[in-house]
Amino acid sequence: MDLEFDVVELGPADHPEEGETAPDFTRPLVNDEFWEDVALSELVARDGDPTVLLFHPMDGAFPATYIWNEIRNREWHEDATVVGLSISTPYAHKKLIEERKLGDDYELYADPGNGVARKYGIENDLDGMAGIEEPRPAVFVLDSDRTVEYAWVASEWPDFPDYDTVEVAFR
Repeated sequence: MDLEFDVVELGPADHPEEGETAPDFTRPLVNDEFWEDVALSELVARDGDPTVLLFHPMDGAFPATYIWNEIRNREWHEDATVVGLSISTPYAHKKLIEERKLGDDYELYADPGNGVARKYGIENDLDGMAGIEEPRPAVFVLDSDRTVEYAWVASEWPDFPDYDTVEVAFR
């Protein structure tokens, strides 16, 4: 297959593993109506459901579009709180929510400085862009006290989670 992009091997990641506590953070949490600063610890304790924390490439990049279409079509929101996180701004997240028809079922953390990805050990320097980084694709399923029940982190770009395996982790 002749791809129009290069597959890039990513270095090792030092991310939270299953059984560990996911780092807490506070960032703007964007929904289809507004955004406000919300701590992850508040979000996971909100309604007792498992939380799927999904780190994804910047909004508008084909992997983000593909990931959110897949999650929306699988209706993960019915069994878990699903929240995304990328370097995109709240304004870009509002556009992604609208374009991907995510409605009020999904929320997205805005982290333009990529500090959360660094805290999670999953930062990814973008090829050919000095000083620009974003999180590598990653999925963490968390219980109500932020214990990691499942962790997947991309080892190459682009890479996508095994959606069936993620579903097993939170259903």
